[in-house]
Formats: sequence, structure tokens, C-alpha cells
Amino acid sequence: MEKRRSPARGWTLTEVMIVVAIMGILTTMAPNIMIQMTRFFRQNRARIEIQRDARTALDIINRNLRQAQASTVTVSQESGQPPYSRVDFTKYSGTATAVMAFYQSGTSLFMVSRGTRAISQNLRYLSFTYPRTDDDNIVSVSITMETGSYEGRTKALQLSVEKVRIMND
Repeated sequence: MEKRRSPARGWTLTEVMIVVAIMGILTTMAPNIMIQMTRFFRQNRARIEIQRDARTALDIINRNLRQAQASTVTVSQESGQPPYSRVDFTKYSGTATAVMAFYQSGTSLFMVSRGTRAISQNLRYLSFTYPRTDDDNIVSVSITMETGSYEGRTKALQLSVEKVRIMND
């Protein structure tokens, strides 16, 4: 018995053109989708980094400034820095005292206490003010952080304006 051969199967010109069109559309869309995904992930990472740094800085400032003696708190600025971006005070812990300071220098936030150390490298703006002129036991701390996110752009976040009550008169 003789086997019959089936005719050769191929693609029609219409099918090939549809496949080429679909591939062309996907090829032009893929780079934009990848760029948008990369931008999203970098901005998300920048946001998380800024929030972490700002919360840590505010926590350190709050913990130490609460233990200050109100009469020793002075708000000033470093040379060439924004106004009200430095606070100096004497901190009481038990029977010991320590002279402390927090200040902005460029994009860094520094703490002075038995030496100087950087708390954050992502600082955009730091401000210490008295929200009430009749009460020097409350100091308002405003902090703005900034970090690079994508293509040379930066992401800024003002995390908080926190009022700190000084516990020692």
C-alpha cells in the first residue's frame, strides 16, 4: 500500500506580516516599560532610604534635646549654612552633664558629643525654632532629606516638623 504525502504546510504572507507587526510593537514598547520599571524601583528605594534616615535623625535629636537644660539651648547657624540650622545645649543625664550640638554642614547632619559624627549624608535642610515666644521649653525641629533617584534627579521628602519638649528648666 502506498502512503500519501500530505502537501507541505507553510505560512501565508498575512500570517508572517501579523507576526512581524506584533514583534515590532513589542520591540518598541519593551525599552519604555523597562525604563519605567527601573525608575519606579529607584524612586521607591530612595523614598525608603530618606524615611529611614529622617526617622533616625529625628529620633536621635529628640532623645538628646529632651534632656537639655532649657536655659542652655541656643539656636544659630554654621558659617555659610541656612539660618537656624544649629542647636547647642547642655544635656543632663543623672548627675553628669555634656555639651551637645546638632548642625547642618552641606548635605550632612552632624552631632557633637564627645567628638563629632555624621548622622546623615542626605540632608537638604534642617531648622530649629521656638514655636512659641513665651515658652523656651519647646523647640521645633524641621528636617528635609534628599537623595538621588534616577537620571540625576533627586527625591526630596520633608518627613516631619516635630516639637520637642525640653524636660529640664
